[in-house]
Amino acid sequence: MNKLPVFIIAIILAILLYNSFFIVEQQQQALVLQFGEVVRVVKTPGLTFQIPFIQKVTFFDNRVLNLNAEEKEVIAKDEKRLIVTAFAKYKITDPLKFYQTVRDEDGIALRLNSIVESSLRQILGGVPLATLLTGERAKIMDDIRELVNEQAAVYGIDVVDVRIMRADLPKENSDAIFKRMQTEREKEAKQFRAEGAEESLRIRARADKERLVILSEAQLKAQITRGEGDAIATKTSTEAFGKDADFYSFYRSMQAYKNTLKKTDTTMILSPHSEFLRFLDSIEGKSTAQSTGQ
Repeated sequence: MNKLPVFIIAIILAILLYNSFFIVEQQQQALVLQFGEVVRVVKTPGLTFQIPFIQKVTFFDNRVLNLNAEEKEVIAKDEKRLIVTAFAKYKITDPLKFYQTVRDEDGIALRLNSIVESSLRQILGGVPLATLLTGERAKIMDDIRELVNEQAAVYGIDVVDVRIMRADLPKENSDAIFKRMQTEREKEAKQFRAEGAEESLRIRARADKERLVILSEAQLKAQITRGEGDAIATKTSTEAFGKDADFYSFYRSMQAYKNTLKKTDTTMILSPHSEFLRFLDSIEGKSTAQSTGQ
C-alpha cells in the first residue's frame, strides 16, 4: 500500500523534470515567458531550463525569412504608372522587440508589406521610368532596402534585401505602347524595303553598265582583230598575186563572174569582144578574134 504514493510521486517528479527543460535548435531563438511577461531571451542553441507550468517558451526562426509584398501601383517621376511586384528578405535580430511589437510572422508581414509599399512609392517616385532599365537600378534597390530597413528596425528585424520581381505598365498603357511599337516597326520595315529596292536598282544599273562596257570592249577587240586579220589576208593575197599577174587577173574575173552570174534569171547584153568575157573564150583570157588577128 505504501508503494502507490511513491509511484505517483515518481510520476509527478518525472513530469516536472520533463517540463523543466526545452531544446533550442540551431535555426531557432526563444523567449521564456512567465505570466505573459518575457523573463529571458535564449539565442544559444542547446538544452535550457524553465520553471514548469509557470513559464512557457515561444520560438522564433533565426534564419532569413521571405516576404512577398502585394502588387501595387507606383507613379514614377515622369508620371509613368507602374504595377510593381516586390519581395523582401529579413531576419529577426531582436526577438524581444519583435514579440513586443508584432508578436509573430503574420504580424510582421502586415507591417513590412506597408513599409515596402511606402518605400517603393517614395524612391521610385523620385526617378524616371527609364532609370529602372539602366545600371542605376541596383543603386535604386539599395536605397529602397535602406529605407525599409530604417523603418522596420523598430520591430526587431534586419531587412537583408528588397527586390522588384516585376514592374509592368498598366494594361491600357501596354496596349497603347504595343500599338505604337508595331507602327514603328512597320514603318522601319517599309523603309528597309524601299532602301533594299533602291539598292537593287543601283546594283542592276551598275551591272547593265558593266555589261555594255564589256560588250563594247569585246566588239572593239573583235573589230581590231578582224581588221588585222583582213590586213594580213590582203597582204598575203597581194604578195601571192604579185608573183603571178595573169593568175590574179584570172581569179578576179572568176570572182566577178560568180558574183554577177550567180542568179539564174540574170540577163546581160555584151559585145562578144567585151573585155569582161575574155576568159570565156580561152583560159589565157584572149579572145578567138584577137588570136586570129581579126
